Amino acid sequence: MKLGMIGLGRMGANMTRRLARAGIDVIAFDASADARAGLADEARTATVASLETVVAALPAPRVVWIMLPAGDVTEQTLVAVAGLLSKGDVIVDGGNANYRDSKRRAVLLSERGIHFVDAGVSGGVWGLANGYAIMFGGAPEAARIVEPIVRALAPTPDTGWLHCGPAGSGHFVKMVHNGIEYGMMQALAEGLALMEAKREFDLDLGAIAEMWRHGSVVRSWLLDLTADFLRDDGALDAVKPFVADSGEGRWTALEAIELGVPAPVMSLALMARFASQGKDDFASKLLALMRAGFGGHAVKR
Repeated sequence: MKLGMIGLGRMGANMTRRLARAGIDVIAFDASADARAGLADEARTATVASLETVVAALPAPRVVWIMLPAGDVTEQTLVAVAGLLSKGDVIVDGGNANYRDSKRRAVLLSERGIHFVDAGVSGGVWGLANGYAIMFGGAPEAARIVEPIVRALAPTPDTGWLHCGPAGSGHFVKMVHNGIEYGMMQALAEGLALMEAKREFDLDLGAIAEMWRHGSVVRSWLLDLTADFLRDDGALDAVKPFVADSGEGRWTALEAIELGVPAPVMSLALMARFASQGKDDFASKLLALMRAGFGGHAVKR
């Protein structure tokens, strides 16, 4: 089998490597020559300098996997690739797109006879070695075409992947997945911060996190990573308390509001990230002034 991969950022490059090592030939493109050069020595991988060359090298039905950030760059690339494809070909969007965009794109492409698959991909920097969890949506015939690729990317051929349903369902499931991730991360961080503040016990947070990894109901990959960080207490000293949010948490919170489904943990975890970004500074200043106004309390300048 042969696949076109568009986008060779860290995730896209590692997915390309995993596919090639599983025996799938990959024709890879990125606008950055440096990104293309990073895969130049990879077996079963050919890096090319244009989208046209990618499409021309693929047998029908062509499968082109786009691994780019959500937004305009994905939209523009998808339109450009679609203009080069034929009826029966497949475009896979493996980025973290909004599922509503994926539904819209599927309809537009179907009018041209091109299949669209939205694939939520989880695994981060460890996916190359451990495999990726892939939740994807699309028509059954499109799912059958991409299944060999998904099996090669997954932790095992039979685990860690699921055809969730029609177009849009894959990115919807990935959106909720990331909202859950926000809540889990926040709970671990808050619990460990609470123990760090209890100075009278002089708790060894690294030892506690390591102990929790074995038999505890809170054991998880996130806890594994946290235990690794805490083995070196000094590692936190150089870290700025700023946590970015990349979009999926916002979409999850908005979806909960629209559906009328209570999701307080995920929503509050998102708010905590906003606070870490300094977005509560103005409100905090006003609170300090209010407190000074009614109670005469000093304001720190």
